Amino acid sequence: MDYQKLINSNIKALRLKHHLTQEEFSEKIGISIQGLSNIERNRYQPTADTIDRICRTFKITPAELLLMKSDTNQDIIKNITTLLSGCKPKKLKQIYDIILVLLR
Repeated sequence: MDYQKLINSNIKALRLKHHLTQEEFSEKIGISIQGLSNIERNRYQPTADTIDRICRTFKITPAELLLMKSDTNQDIIKNITTLLSGCKPKKLKQIYDIILVLLR
């Protein structure tokens, strides 16, 4: 599982949920706009300090940031795709089989 991609995706989702521009969000958490942009595009990973500032600013825990619930079906599909991208073929097949059972 690629937790870094998931965290980065959730950081962007958190920004959008609060209707903040990259400039506003980056100012709130004390990083550059370019730094935030690179995090959201999964080019860089946020430091522990950045994650801590995000969590304090939005009154959430790091676990909540990692496990943020998505608001839309598109967000859910994106997060599922992110989670599945790190799976080995055997595990993907098992997940696929489970999905087929659930959809019947």
